[in-house]
Amino acid sequence: MNLYSDGKIIARTRFPSPNPKVELTVITYLSHGLKVKGMLAEPIGGGKYDGFLYLRGGIKNVGKVRPARVAQFAAEGFIVFAPYYRGNQGGEGNEDFGGEDREDAFAAFLVLKSMPRVGEIHIFGFSRGGVMALLTGIEFPEAASVVTWGGVSDMSLTYMERNDLRRMMKRVIGGTPQKYPERYQDRTPLYQLEKLTAPVLIIHGVMDENVSVEHAYRLERRLKALEKPAECWYFHEFTHYFPPAVNRRVVEDLSKWMKSQRKR
Repeated sequence: MNLYSDGKIIARTRFPSPNPKVELTVITYLSHGLKVKGMLAEPIGGGKYDGFLYLRGGIKNVGKVRPARVAQFAAEGFIVFAPYYRGNQGGEGNEDFGGEDREDAFAAFLVLKSMPRVGEIHIFGFSRGGVMALLTGIEFPEAASVVTWGGVSDMSLTYMERNDLRRMMKRVIGGTPQKYPERYQDRTPLYQLEKLTAPVLIIHGVMDENVSVEHAYRLERRLKALEKPAECWYFHEFTHYFPPAVNRRVVEDLSKWMKSQRKR
């Protein structure tokens, strides 16, 4: 436990669950001196389960943690914790798109690690959460696996692709990638993958216009160049969001893949 008691749980509040076999709790925990909130989803009953760190995409009210989604993964046999990130839903501080708010993901990993019922811990990131997942996997070599679904891997590429996000990114990051390349590189895990030890599963819709498949290709190329274990599931007919039936099947498949990855 560090100076800031990162990962210390300071409050729990029950939350209505959409699944009778899954219990939901809103957790308030410490992240670098800030009180941050997140949602915990646990299968009802005793026993030990793998941990599942769910790292959402978007920023602020875009891409908020959805109770039904975290309950869906818990129903696959995981104890799931999904941080809201700082400044959201009553949490302190300000979210900054993969900057200091990565500490909220790191502290959330420690929340799961502190739970007696949690065995292996897997990391999952969707969209912007892909950056958070990779950075967290780099920070914690004991992570059993990392999954990035429709995930950002290069912040400069996001700036170039998304005209609608440029104003927000300039404000939050403090400028453009042309003027401050080091700030964007700091938020780009491609430059730090030498430190990653967990196997990575990349899931991406080739028709994705929110996060282009080039993010997945760049991540795949870098991992393979470093001879890191990586598996890729590309879906040529889909965009950022998969049809419900396909989504359910992919959730089942990635859950099985995760459980096949063991560190201990």
